[in-house]
Amino acid sequence: MTVAEPFLPVRRRADGATLVSLFLLALLIIPARLVLSFVPMTLPPALVVALLLGVLWVSGQMVDTVGMGKGRNVVRTAVALYLASQLATYGVATRRWLPTDELTVADSSIIRITSMIAVAVFVCDAVRTKERLDRVLRLLLACAAVIAFVGLVQFGLGVDLASYVSLPGLRVQDNGYSAMEARSIFRRPTGTTNHPIEFGLVCAMAVPLGVHYLFKARDDGTPHVRWAACLALVGLGALTSLSRTALLGMAVGALIMIMTLPRRRKITTAVVGGGSFLGASLVVPGLFGTLRGMFSNIEDDPSVKARTADYEAAWEQIDLNPLLGRGFGTYLPTKYTILDNQFLLTLIENGYLGLFALIGMFLAAAFAAIRVRMISEDEQLRSLASALVAGVVAGGIASVTFDLLGFGVATGLVFTMIGVTGALLRVAKEERRRAALDPATREA
Repeated sequence: MTVAEPFLPVRRRADGATLVSLFLLALLIIPARLVLSFVPMTLPPALVVALLLGVLWVSGQMVDTVGMGKGRNVVRTAVALYLASQLATYGVATRRWLPTDELTVADSSIIRITSMIAVAVFVCDAVRTKERLDRVLRLLLACAAVIAFVGLVQFGLGVDLASYVSLPGLRVQDNGYSAMEARSIFRRPTGTTNHPIEFGLVCAMAVPLGVHYLFKARDDGTPHVRWAACLALVGLGALTSLSRTALLGMAVGALIMIMTLPRRRKITTAVVGGGSFLGASLVVPGLFGTLRGMFSNIEDDPSVKARTADYEAAWEQIDLNPLLGRGFGTYLPTKYTILDNQFLLTLIENGYLGLFALIGMFLAAAFAAIRVRMISEDEQLRSLASALVAGVVAGGIASVTFDLLGFGVATGLVFTMIGVTGALLRVAKEERRRAALDPATREA
């Protein structure tokens, strides 16, 4: 061995974070309209990666040599209960007669939701260190910024960059939505997602991460311009989506961040956020008036009336199967009606047990992140926990105004962030355990 050999860089092996990063690239960068061309069902590439993560998670739980996290975790327990409710609903629904179209969608829906659950538990157990978790979330923010950039080009220039993406083995799936809808005098962008609301929610959930990484870079003395650019892109993306869901999610996320940040950063965040909103309104004439009109005339808005007009018929469906519902995915919008309320739709399709399991999953993720803030003395870890609380709560709030689980990109992002909160709690507990065993820490 030569003297120089010990100082050669060590090549990092692929690990759980690497595979999660692959999933995020497939989910966020590949346009949602592209699906596998050689299978009869609608199968996006991200779904294939998610199913692979599920297989690897099961395999990793059978051995002790791959570093897979084990033991109790509040997030994993909540996700397992949600899976149990889905399987119970599927079993009950398929035991009785279902029309062929509903049965086909029920079969594909159970695969889709199971794959998203697999992503959550894989992230929770396979990303084991703060550095690797940081790598995953930086990539998530960067991908969200790319989506926002594509959307801003659609909004400003009317050019759909996503339509130029063509990959071998993939075909374009017509989902019934336009790449650029219109509201007032503006185009409503979709980025690489399927719908403007989904685009806006993805951007809104990424805003708290942008705030965290901008402050983190300034604290570490590393270049922060790129994180400022990412924050600006996702913030503008949420605004230009012209979606109440996105604006509500961003407002809730901003409120949580301001409540949990140190005092000086509260002021900075509020001033920069307000200044950015005013700046965007000045640069895009008419934007502020359009956004204000979306809320000031909400009682007369046709889209709001359409959302509430079918609630009576929805409750009739709920009364038919109140405990476990009629079957996930079987309340077809083309056959019955569109319900822009995931909680109400869950009551119909999964019953009260499914609704409690869904809400419990969001609450468990928020609890895990809050628990990190309680037990960790690392300010950056605490800040990241705040960003994750904001992102997860934004996704939960969006479920009131948006049929979240009907859109693959938003669903994948929500389940990823839920899994991240569980992984963060594991990291915080491990750091506290090591600190307790460190003699220097005990003496201090």
